[in-house]
Amino acid sequence: MRRPEKEIRDETVIRQVLDESMICRLGLVENGEAYIVPVNYAYQDGMIYVHSASEGRKISIIRKNSRVSFEIEYTSSTIKGEIPCKWGTKYRSIMGTGTVTIVDEPGLKRNGLDLIMKKYGSFADPEYDTTSLEHIVLLKLKVESVTGKQSGVWE
Repeated sequence: MRRPEKEIRDETVIRQVLDESMICRLGLVENGEAYIVPVNYAYQDGMIYVHSASEGRKISIIRKNSRVSFEIEYTSSTIKGEIPCKWGTKYRSIMGTGTVTIVDEPGLKRNGLDLIMKKYGSFADPEYDTTSLEHIVLLKLKVESVTGKQSGVWE
């Protein structure tokens, strides 16, 4: 990292970013070209869970190349200044790499979907329509590396 003073080394802070952020951006590669897609997700025990339609560009790419990168931004705010090039941003983010597995087994899909639903505010145990479950897959991203970066004053 070019600015080592901005690196997040505290695993608790990295876990906070993983747990509390709302959007994960997956970086995929198809025919040497980058494709980035924002997704809702949940994190647990070194895995990022994402629900997806069973067809589409994201799934097509993952079926050919399960290696991915990801980026998660915790929060940010612009710090304005008197001089345009002296503005800044307060932020925390993480980036990482991993391998995605496509999960199609109904029980495992339910477990991953439960994590996602809980993260985004479901208080009850969700009941899933069987037909809906048949039309989606669960992506299970095994996090293999992660780095964190922050700027601004954090308490």
